[in-house]
Amino acid sequence: MKRKLLACVLACTMVASLAGCGGSASQTATESKPAETTAAEQSQAAESTAPAEETTTEAAEAGALEVKSGITLNVTTTFAGEESNVQNYQDAVKRWEDKYGCSVADSSGSADETFKSRVISDFEAGAEPDVLFYFNGNDSNPFVEAGKVVTIDEIRSVYPDYASNMKDDMIPACPADNKKYAVPFYGFWEGMFVNKSVCEQAGAEIPGANTTWEEFMGICQKIKDAGFTPIAASLAKEPHYWFEFAVYNHDTPATHASVPASLDDAAGKAWAGGLADIKDVFEKGYFSENTNTAEASEVFQSFIDGKSAFYIDGSWKMGGIAEATEDIDNFTVTFVPGANERKATDIISGLSSGWYITKKAWDDPDKRAAAVSFISDMTTDENVSLFAQTAATALKNGVTLDTASLNSLQIDSLDMVKAATGVTGAAQDLCTQEQRAPIFDHMPEIVTGSVAIEDVISQVIENMNE
Repeated sequence: MKRKLLACVLACTMVASLAGCGGSASQTATESKPAETTAAEQSQAAESTAPAEETTTEAAEAGALEVKSGITLNVTTTFAGEESNVQNYQDAVKRWEDKYGCSVADSSGSADETFKSRVISDFEAGAEPDVLFYFNGNDSNPFVEAGKVVTIDEIRSVYPDYASNMKDDMIPACPADNKKYAVPFYGFWEGMFVNKSVCEQAGAEIPGANTTWEEFMGICQKIKDAGFTPIAASLAKEPHYWFEFAVYNHDTPATHASVPASLDDAAGKAWAGGLADIKDVFEKGYFSENTNTAEASEVFQSFIDGKSAFYIDGSWKMGGIAEATEDIDNFTVTFVPGANERKATDIISGLSSGWYITKKAWDDPDKRAAAVSFISDMTTDENVSLFAQTAATALKNGVTLDTASLNSLQIDSLDMVKAATGVTGAAQDLCTQEQRAPIFDHMPEIVTGSVAIEDVISQVIENMNE
């Protein structure tokens, strides 16, 4: 989610790269023993602070964290489906429930566009959860602007130790008002997973640090000629990974985290060039045959089953791959081949999600303490280390990681991150789900040519100007 050598590897490749990437930051620190703070310890260490609301309980007035038993906390996260930490999340929820005698009403879902729309709709309808694990880029703007979540500063005015184990300068601010709401959990990187047996059977080389986009197209053709699908992808449900890297191939790490103001500016040209490349890959027949109608789970299974060679996803997918196969050594992860000024070793990474407390929960004197305790327990050094593994974190003490416990895919991921030359956040995080919908909801129409690339980019620009 470290031995000192391992920590240095990650720190060297991640720490300096995310300082100006649209609110994302990433770093792994040196090895340290996790220091979990219990509710009792928080109570003893907390300063006496005046309550933020007149309805605050006496415990809150004293800065203590005393949770009433019997509370049911409504929680929504992205720990669902094939996300690698689903079991860790469920175990952590159970520990919290047993510790406080409370319960969690969970409504988590897979982090796709449908889930994002559902979360925003719930806020608009007044049906938001008490605790939310969600994205901290522009996707959070609607409920931040509506005043429906609480800042970390306000929470600390009552509970001073809240998120005290995190580096404050690595807690991303919301683009809407530059205030910090979400406690970061662990970061991510994105890369291209490879089914080795498909490449071997096709006599195709596995892409590496120096593979160019043109060379990658040749590799895909060789795999296609051998009767396999080169790229497992659902453009109908998960177009964003290919969008991100295709656009990145017309950018650099210094320029990628930007959105177009016009078709003719640098970002507008990069987006147009990237979408044209995706259309070209589709026309060459390198994507899954049913890419324009398939569910994400379908194409992932084709990758696991040895029908497809390549699959782009994030670091969180490693656990899903390990759970889906009995032969983890058959899989590796590598760089997405680069083009133009972008090196293949220029990657996408960041701290793009975090834990929110909603205003609804904060204004409820009982749920307030429960929500704070839930997030505090979820984000202890020990828990973050468990979830993060090889990913980046904002922990002051860094994560602890026993390399002997890693599988071959995780070790390969460390080698990939070690060789990274540049890092940027995701450009799509600078748009809300509604703003980028003309592209993400209509990728099948874009690649088939029924919708013009220039038209969808213009619509995104118009949406952002509203």
